[in-house]
Amino acid sequence: MSSSPVKGLLALLRMPYWLMTGGLALLTAFAITKSMIAPKEMVLIFFSMACIASAGFAINDFFDRESDAVIKPKRPIPAGALTIKQVITISITLFAVGLFMAYFINPLSFAIIAVDSVLLLLYSYLVKRKSGFAANLLMGVLTGTAFMYGEAAVQSTITLASLSLYPIAFGTIGGNILRDILSLEGDTKVGYPTLPQKIGNIGAAKIGAIFFILTGLLAPLPYFVEKIAGYIGFTGHVGFTIYYLPLILIWSVLLIYSAVRLATSASTIQNVRKYERMVTMSMILLPLALIVEAIVGMLL
Repeated sequence: MSSSPVKGLLALLRMPYWLMTGGLALLTAFAITKSMIAPKEMVLIFFSMACIASAGFAINDFFDRESDAVIKPKRPIPAGALTIKQVITISITLFAVGLFMAYFINPLSFAIIAVDSVLLLLYSYLVKRKSGFAANLLMGVLTGTAFMYGEAAVQSTITLASLSLYPIAFGTIGGNILRDILSLEGDTKVGYPTLPQKIGNIGAAKIGAIFFILTGLLAPLPYFVEKIAGYIGFTGHVGFTIYYLPLILIWSVLLIYSAVRLATSASTIQNVRKYERMVTMSMILLPLALIVEAIVGMLL
C-alpha cells in the first residue's frame, strides 16, 4: 500500500495541532500584553512552536512504525508514502528550524523549546513504551509550556500570568486517557501499557474525569490571580480581566458536566466517545476567551 508523498508529509506534520501549540502560545502573548505584536515576532512565536510539535509527531511515527503497521496502517511510513530515512530527515529539520527560530526570539524562549524537544524525544523513545499514564502526564506538561512560551517570547520572563493558565493542560491529560480507552484493542495488540489496560475502562474513565474537573475548576484562575494580587497590594499586571471569564466559565461547566457523567454513568465505549467529543469540541472556548481578553484589553 502506498500513497502520495505530499499527502504523507501533510499527515506526518499533523498541522491541526499547530493551533494547540503555536496558536495557544501566540494567543497567550496577545492576551497578556494586550497590545499588537510585530509581524516578525508573531511568525517566530507561532512557527517555532509549530515546527517542534510536528518534529515530535514525525519522530513518534518513526519509533511507532512497527505498531502503526498493525493498528494505524494509513500512517505515512506503513502506507509507503514516506521512507524511514525521509521521516527522520524531516524530524531533524523541523527540530532544527524550531530551535533556530526560538534562538532569535530570546534565550528563555530557546530554553523552553529545547526542553520541549528533549521531552518529545523521551516520550517517543522511552516513556510511551514504559507507561501509558506517564506518557499522558508528559503530554499535559508539554501542552502547558505553550502558555509559558507565549509570555516568555514577548516579556522575556515567566510570571503568574502564564503560570495561572498552565493547569488548563490537565484537560489534555484527561483527553488522552479517554482516547486510550477508545484505542484499547489496538494498544493491546502492540503491547502499549496504557492506563485502561492496567485498571480497566471504568477506573481509567474516572481518572480522566478527575483531570477534567481540575481543569474546569482552575481554568478561571488567571482572573482571580489578578484580584488576589490587587488585594495584597501588588500593583503590576499579573492576570486577566473579567472579560476572560464568560466563555471560560461556560467551558468549565461543560468540562465538569462531562466529568460527572463519565464518573457516574456506565463507562461504555459509546459514552466515552460521546464525552470525549464534547470535551474536544468545547475546547474552542479557550482560544476564544484568550481572543476576547486580548481585544478588549487593546480597546480599553
